[in-house]
Amino acid sequence: MRYLTKTILIALILVNLFHGNINAQQPQPPQVYQITAKDAIDIAFKNLADLKNARLDYKIAEAKNKEFTGLALPQITGSMQGNHYLTLPLIQFPDGSEIQIYDVLRQEGVKDGSGNPITKKGEFNYRNFSFITPWNVNAGLSVNQLLFEPQVFVGLQARDELLVNSDLQLKVTEEKVKETVYRNYYGVLISQKQLGYLVESIKRLEKLVHDQNEMFKNGFVERLDIDKTTVNLNNTRTSEIQLRTAVNNGVALLKMNLGLTQADSLVLKDTLSSEGIRQGILEDDFSYENRNEIKLLNSAIKLQNYDIRRHKLSYFPTVSAFYNFQENGQRQGGDASGSQPWFWYNTNLVGINLNLPIFDGFQKKNRITQSKFTLEKIQNTLDMTKKSIDMEKTVARNSLINAIVAMDAQEENMELAVKVYNSVKTKYEQGVGSSFESLQADTDLQQAQSNYFRAMYDAALAKINYLKALGKL
Repeated sequence: MRYLTKTILIALILVNLFHGNINAQQPQPPQVYQITAKDAIDIAFKNLADLKNARLDYKIAEAKNKEFTGLALPQITGSMQGNHYLTLPLIQFPDGSEIQIYDVLRQEGVKDGSGNPITKKGEFNYRNFSFITPWNVNAGLSVNQLLFEPQVFVGLQARDELLVNSDLQLKVTEEKVKETVYRNYYGVLISQKQLGYLVESIKRLEKLVHDQNEMFKNGFVERLDIDKTTVNLNNTRTSEIQLRTAVNNGVALLKMNLGLTQADSLVLKDTLSSEGIRQGILEDDFSYENRNEIKLLNSAIKLQNYDIRRHKLSYFPTVSAFYNFQENGQRQGGDASGSQPWFWYNTNLVGINLNLPIFDGFQKKNRITQSKFTLEKIQNTLDMTKKSIDMEKTVARNSLINAIVAMDAQEENMELAVKVYNSVKTKYEQGVGSSFESLQADTDLQQAQSNYFRAMYDAALAKINYLKALGKL
């Protein structure tokens, strides 16, 4: 009975574990995201692998900083060793006992068995002797404290700047993500808005075809008029299919750039208008420090100066303090009874190490020269980057002004096209206009709407580029 109970308990545990693993492996259900452009940026910052890796790089830099700081802390090591010599190491040791014996006998006047005085002189003999016992054990503790070492000294000073540099690299990556997400978001938003106007155009054409069919039954229009309108309707429906496909592809790309799955749904909440694009476009309070690229290069210059200082300080000596403690045990035999006791003794040692570089074949001098040239390269890159930013800002400003002018013109054209269409439609409904004029007015309206949305998208991109150039994206 006890065995059966234990078996049932184990089976229940395995079932629960298996069920838990299945639940853990089930994918998350699709989610619906209703987002503004700012929400899209926040989602991308949270989900994108590039940004996750950039944040991990920052944490790695923090860990490396702590690792480097550890070089300035005491370094403590312990050791333990035991050994048994199968063959003891020997040395030859001079034996002076024979010389001493004959000298004493001669001095005391001792005679041999024949009554003759001792006149023989002793000779040196050599004996094989070992100072080591067969059984030995030792355990030790070593403490080393670095007092001054150029690379560690400068590295400790550069710790904060290294973290600043890693943080700026993260911000540069974030800025690129912002630009990409804004482009995708507004591209989809404008396409969806354009799609809505295209659907309205289809409804107008469908109504026109219906009206023409009724008028054809009463003999007021010809079949040719209906066919022309139907051709225009079919072309518009084709355009709708193409635009809807473009919208779906744009949404798919936006999901990817937000780090979402394709099963998730997106609802864009922002409303883009020409007034919103024009708002605050020429606030030109620019500073190079607004650009993270400039901050990153300035940080690189500081780090390079630390590198030069590190090489210069390498001419100074390295100083460290140390303390060693060791406990040693020796024993002649290895019997388990313990009849032969251990002989224990210990050693304590404290001191200072001083390593003074004297001549290294001008290696340090050439390292300093290399670091100075590298610093000069970074400064040249900084100067060129500033000039590039000036050019980028000028081009972005000019492009934005032209894009705003084009958007305003296309907006006015669209409003005029609406007026023309309404006027022609009224005339046609009153029987004083032709179907050709109605079709042409609708075609012109569709073209005007398409041109307006294209101009609006160009203006939105121009504003994104201009804000990026100012470092305000």
